[in-house]
This record gives sequence, C-alpha cells and structure tokens, in this order.
Amino acid sequence: MIEESLVRRVLGTALRTGGDFAEVFAEDRRSSSARLDDGRVEDLTSGLDRGAGIRVVRGETTGFAHTADLTEAGLTAAAEAAGAAARGGGGGVREIALTRRDAPRPHEVRVLPENVEKARKVELLQRADDAARAEGSAIRQVSATYADNHRRILVANSDGLLASDDTVRTRIGVNAVAVGDTGMQTGYEAPGRSIGFELFDEIDVEEVARKASRRALDMLKARPAPSGRIDVVLRKGAGGVLFHEACGHGLEADLVGKDASVFRGRVGEKVASPLVTLVDDGTYAREWGTFAIDDEGHPAQRNTLIENGVLTDYMWDFLRARKEGRPQSGNGRRMSYQHLPMVRMTNTYVLDGDEDAEEIIRQTERGVYCVQLGGGQVNTATGDFVFGITEAYLIENGEVTDPIRSANLIGNGPEVLQSIDAVGNDFDTWTGMCGKDGQSVPVSSGQPTVRVRGMTIGGTAA
Repeated sequence: MIEESLVRRVLGTALRTGGDFAEVFAEDRRSSSARLDDGRVEDLTSGLDRGAGIRVVRGETTGFAHTADLTEAGLTAAAEAAGAAARGGGGGVREIALTRRDAPRPHEVRVLPENVEKARKVELLQRADDAARAEGSAIRQVSATYADNHRRILVANSDGLLASDDTVRTRIGVNAVAVGDTGMQTGYEAPGRSIGFELFDEIDVEEVARKASRRALDMLKARPAPSGRIDVVLRKGAGGVLFHEACGHGLEADLVGKDASVFRGRVGEKVASPLVTLVDDGTYAREWGTFAIDDEGHPAQRNTLIENGVLTDYMWDFLRARKEGRPQSGNGRRMSYQHLPMVRMTNTYVLDGDEDAEEIIRQTERGVYCVQLGGGQVNTATGDFVFGITEAYLIENGEVTDPIRSANLIGNGPEVLQSIDAVGNDFDTWTGMCGKDGQSVPVSSGQPTVRVRGMTIGGTAA
C-alpha cells in the first residue's frame, strides 16, 4: 500500500516535533453485502475504504490524524498534524530503520469473495429464504443477509517495526419471524468464519435457515419464563457472549487502569470455580476474531486470563504494556484507519471440562436450559449484567421440556464464575461484533456446556 522508504520519511516527520513514539497504520478494506427481504433483493452493495492513521505519542499525550490521501503530501500533512497534537517541539529529524516482522497467516484463504459473482451470493440468500419458509406456514417473514470483508493492513512504527496482514471474513445470517396465537416470535442464526467463499462448502445454507425458523416456531409454543433463582445450564457456545461481556471486558487493561473493572488488582486471586480456565486467543484458526497481527503490528497470541479459577493476567495493548513495563498480548485493535487502537478481545472462550453434556442436564433437577442469548447491559466496574434470553427451555426432573419466552438472565460476572459446578466436553463458539467506545470489531466467544448454580431469571410467569 505504501512504499517502505515513504513510511520511513513519514515516521521521521511525525517525530520531528519531539514525539517519543510514532506509528503509521495503513488499511485497504474491500467489502460486499446483500440482503434479501421477503424474497426480494433489497440491498446489493460493495465498497472500498483506503487510508492511513498516524499516531504520535509524547509523554502521556497522544496525537492522532488520519487521511484517505496516501500520497507523500497527504501522509506528511497527517504526520505533521498528529505531531502538533502531541504538543511536540524542538525540531530535527529522526531516521527510522524498519525491520519487517510479519507473522504467518493462521490459515489459507482458498476463494476470495471479491472474485465471486454477485449472482452466486444472491442465490445463497434465495436458497435460505426457500428453506426457512418451508418449515411451516406460520413463518411469515424471512430476512437473509450475506457479507464479506477483505482487509489488508500495514503497520510501521518508530521502534523499527514493519508488519502486514491480510484477513478475509465471510458470513451469512437468517432472521425468521413466526406468527401464531401467542403473537410474533423471531429466530436468528448467523455463522461466519475468517475464511473466503469456501465457507459455503462447509456449512449448509438451508440448515442455517431451518435453524432460524425452528427457533421462531418453538417460541410460539413457549411458556412464560419462571422468575427467581434457579440453576442455569448454558448450551455449548450459547454462554460465550455472557463470558465475553460479563467477564472479558473487565479483563481489558484500559478498563482496569481506569478503575472501571471489578477485576482490578486481583491477579493471583481465585476469581472463578477451579473448573474454569478462560482464554483469549487471536490465533484460533478460522474463528471470527482471528488474525496474524493485531492493529499495532504485534503477532496474535493465545493468552490465558483465568487458569483453574485463578486470575493470571489481563489483555494489553502497546501503550498500556509499555507503561507497565510488560509485553504486549496482541489485543490492540481498531475499527478502521480512522480510529485509535484500544484493548479488545479476539476469540475468548472457556476451555473444555471432563463431563458429558447430557449428564449435566440429567443431574439438574430443576433449571433453565439456555440455548441462545441476546443483547444486554454490563457494568464492568461491578460485574453486574442483564442479558435477554432468545431461546431457552425448562429442565424438569433432569430432562429438557417446554420452551420458555420473555426472560432475562440477571447476575454478576464474578459470582457466575464462582458458581459454575459442571463443565462439559462439547466446546462450541459464537460469532459476533463487539462494540466499545464507538468502535465495533469482529470477535468470537465460546464454551462447552456449563451449569451455573442459582442464577436469577427475570420471567413473567405468575
């Protein structure tokens, strides 16, 4: 995207005003998407976004500027603006010797989505629409979406780093609406991977659509959810979003440093059941949050955050790691070249245990079997959270019985971690987008089937 000699000159310009550290982040992002709504193509778009962000750090002050002009004049102007914003002074030019330190791709992409005809992408959505509607006459609305993203980045800084990455992500989603005597219910399924169009050699588009419709149809038969404290069994993958939101964000070093985390100052302490080991792993091949380098040029890596119930570390970006005199963890991420990096999760998950998932259910006399969670709210300073439950069933006498609706899962992250008394051996993941401070990045989370004793369910049953 940018010649190495030009990168060196731009870094020198950025440091001219006395900065301690300078960084160039260049990005070339190509994307396409399609949306089929009730059998009609409503959107069919493609886009190209290209530019660079320049960061200059002087002491505790960071200057940042971005530009879509990748000529020498455009990059120099951005470097001067970032340097001025960092309150530099003193003049002079500092020459930077760059050493390429690329990390290997975690996997190969076989079919670039931009080389696939749009008609093939629309055909996938039409197949999904047909399959979703075939599940029953109660399915009244179907919306299917396709999206792909091809992102190339280059990162260079005044420490001499020069690195690049090339990441492709592909996803399809189906939302089905069923109407019956109990009103309107929805079901959703949206698998995605950090691979190319070969995703559709691995997943059955019709089955994705059928899952969405079955969820909506099941909810038409659902009973009002119970209220109060009850054992909750989280189906494999389903609870990943809970661990991501209620626990993972509190382990990001920027929130810890702001005293906005319930886990602040607790490294070395028991914060979870000894059955729990929580990992953030940017190298987990083909997952939604996987990459070769983070957005500060550091290789992705596997970081153990909680090991056998004991808090072992936080997640770090460059600035906070440098301030604390410790290594980076590969968690510096940004939404685009127009944004500063911050500490973010990648693929965050609870490791497998030893128990059989069906046995965990059999050993639960009364409880709720949670299959899919929706959105919610989390207070990272206290760990308190509320999540909507989009698919769940009663457990009665050790068996999964009737579906339930209109329920919230209410609790506290550290308390949930401590209350886990069974961990299965059937690991699975969940794919999504994580928002923080106005930036959204792709992540995945996951876990095997786990049981949490005595969670609070906010339902509507009398």
